[in-house]
Amino acid sequence: QVQLVESGGGSVQAGDSLRLSCAASGRTFSRYAMAWFRQPPGKEREFVAAINWSGDYTYVADSVKGRFTISRDSAKNSAYLQMDSLKPEDTAVYYCAADAAPVSVVAGTYGLDGMDYWGKGTLVTVSS
Repeated sequence: QVQLVESGGGSVQAGDSLRLSCAASGRTFSRYAMAWFRQPPGKEREFVAAINWSGDYTYVADSVKGRFTISRDSAKNSAYLQMDSLKPEDTAVYYCAADAAPVSVVAGTYGLDGMDYWGKGTLVTVSS
């Protein structure tokens, strides 16, 4: 059974940092693009960041550029999202996802609903 399990969410103050982790099991994702999406309360899901299978290429949404960093450790079948300088508008459920498509495709509108595998999400709450 293929699973993506997110962890590391929580409640923090504005300006704090969090590191989300995504642990994959059930298959090897070394050739898959990995991505993070988020869904703020009452809003639609949005793209946050994506990384290609080798870790050489990353895409980051303009809203989090300079504050969030995506990385992966293929040996551990895991991906990470380092979130710094958090803002109240970063409050959302964060989802990890994986797909065999090129990372440039994953970072577009395709990724919002088309990813092969999704985690169940982890809640991040940022208070002012």
